[in-house]
Amino acid sequence: MSASSSYLVGSSSGAFVALLKRLHFYIGVFIGPFLLVAALSGVLYALTPQIENTLYAHALHTETRGSSLSLQSQVQRAVQQVGPGMSVAAVRPAPGQGDTTRVMFSNPRFGASEHRALFVDPVSGEIRGDMKVYGTSGVLPLRTWIDQFHRGLLLGDIGRIYSELAASWLWVAAMGGLVLWAARRRRVGRQPGSLRSWHASAGVWLLLGLLFFSATGLTWSQYAGDNIGVLRAYYGWSTPSVSTALSQPSKMQMPMDEHAEHHLHMAPPAQASTLDAALFDRVLAKARAAHIDAAKVEIKPSSSSDKAWVVSEIDRSWPTQVDAVSINPQTMDVVDHVEFSAYSLPAKLTRWGIDAHVGALFGQANQLVLVVFASGLAAMVVMGYLMWWRRRPTLPLSRGQQTTLLSTWRLMNFKAQAFVVLFALLLGIALPVLGWSLIGFIVWTCCCALSECRSTLLTATCDRKVRK
Repeated sequence: MSASSSYLVGSSSGAFVALLKRLHFYIGVFIGPFLLVAALSGVLYALTPQIENTLYAHALHTETRGSSLSLQSQVQRAVQQVGPGMSVAAVRPAPGQGDTTRVMFSNPRFGASEHRALFVDPVSGEIRGDMKVYGTSGVLPLRTWIDQFHRGLLLGDIGRIYSELAASWLWVAAMGGLVLWAARRRRVGRQPGSLRSWHASAGVWLLLGLLFFSATGLTWSQYAGDNIGVLRAYYGWSTPSVSTALSQPSKMQMPMDEHAEHHLHMAPPAQASTLDAALFDRVLAKARAAHIDAAKVEIKPSSSSDKAWVVSEIDRSWPTQVDAVSINPQTMDVVDHVEFSAYSLPAKLTRWGIDAHVGALFGQANQLVLVVFASGLAAMVVMGYLMWWRRRPTLPLSRGQQTTLLSTWRLMNFKAQAFVVLFALLLGIALPVLGWSLIGFIVWTCCCALSECRSTLLTATCDRKVRK
């Protein structure tokens, strides 16, 4: 029996490390491609603000300077441009000189959360752009394509399983890699310069970022995200939204979806034929008086006469510019006001986490951090495959046999096995995609074990025939 085998048999912790090593190998081989796609598409998504500013410069910016037209005039010009059949969904006034006002329209013929946006020069009233945008924040076409590829490989809800699979296993790979790095350092000490050393060191340096990507990615995943939402609602950690009810005013605040940009949901729009465009100026002025002071705001007209208008701060580059107020368009009274300072700590952390994940928090600094960590993850995946190609990461047990999940499992004592089973069951319930893929790993290793047993039996049978 080899020295490493003696170590495993004599130590339950050593058997656990062996189990982690084999699991880490499976994650790298089978989940690695998904992690690589998520990382590279994440890098591209983080850089889209600069790309879009260049690609859509004519629509987003203007060279004219001077006094701005009223929002009423700007909205009316946009309504005249789109013609009948369109409904105003939201208006985003120009945040500063040189920027355009965005008027977003909806139509029953459009797809889910798809809108037509007209970009209006606030000084001259010129229509400088006309394109489809998506979601609550009006994501432009390029970022929409990259976002949908990053989330689901452009395959819809079915494709979202890929990103959830990557997010579910990323933290397991990161924490398991840390344990393997510590165990190896304790056994053989530091071995600088090797590919394994670079892979392990990168994992240690990137650990916190990888855990962050995994946690925030899971919050908007298809199955685990629902479980996280239920947990947050149970403990009162949901993000509040303003009440818009006029007939029966209530202080009860409904939870808000922080992932609206990714889910691409939007409230029903107001009908342009019945919309009083003059209300945009009055509602915005009232919101400013109610301390909605961010440069970037969005005005959503009510979808019915018994609902209030909503003005929200949408500047995600600053962590406190997310206040919202609802206003009665008939009396100009403030119906409800939600301030970020009143959010619970978990709600604040969720808001910051989501904004940081998409590269919006603190602007370019956040983008740079995302690019570094996502590129590091991609490099780690590539290094992992190179190690697998050069020398498969297996632990010899005896006579050159390769370790499997089942073989390392048998080396553990009963208490350790019970703990692993219980932990795996809880994870499978909380993270269903991880649970099903873990079952897939187990089925795979069982098939490999059966194949190896068959080969061994055939070899033994042939040997006996030769001896005879």
